[in-house]
Amino acid sequence: MDISSLNSGPIWLTLQLASVTVMILLAIGTPMAWWLAHTRSKMRVGIEALVALPLVLPPTVLGFYLLILLGPNGWIGGPIKTLTGSPLSFTFTGLVFASTLYSLPFVVQPLQSNFESIGSTPMETAASLGASRWDAFFSVILPLSRRGYLTATVLGFAHTLGEFGVVLMVGGNIPGKTKVISIEIYDRVEVLEYTQAHILSAGLLLFSFLILLTVYSINKKLPVHVS
Repeated sequence: MDISSLNSGPIWLTLQLASVTVMILLAIGTPMAWWLAHTRSKMRVGIEALVALPLVLPPTVLGFYLLILLGPNGWIGGPIKTLTGSPLSFTFTGLVFASTLYSLPFVVQPLQSNFESIGSTPMETAASLGASRWDAFFSVILPLSRRGYLTATVLGFAHTLGEFGVVLMVGGNIPGKTKVISIEIYDRVEVLEYTQAHILSAGLLLFSFLILLTVYSINKKLPVHVS
């Protein structure tokens, strides 16, 4: 199969999008998952439902409302356009925003399950020894959460790699700017370039399988902590 006609731009853009998205998701997903794992608030069920919504909502529906939200007249895109001169729709930043929302449950849910399995005993023990909440979290909880963070990172990254509907609605199909692998595959199929589409699809399939195989293999070797 001839791969000389393939453009590496969408590949690198997709990897960049997935990397940035996962870093943001870990930053915002950690406190969210911790709160969901330990709160007794009546709002917990509603927040959990909102976090899980992308799992059942059609990507085009989420993408459509994000397009409106990030557009020049949207609640977010409007003020951004006033400040910068351009809205967030059809930009890489807009793709990151959309991908963060779309992949949120793939990071929050593994972390929440992990924090729930750890329980409150390690934090209470650390507090009794004089450690602050921050010290206890970083020195006790994080080492016990390696399985959860590994799973959350890999699932968030892999899910972002395969996005199509949301990124197409929000980012469009702009080469070098918003054209990711899934859209490149769609474009190749549209013009009947099945060989190139097969190469990209097979590469994405193999890569996704290998990273999942890796995380499952590593997780089996890591200890499980149950309170």
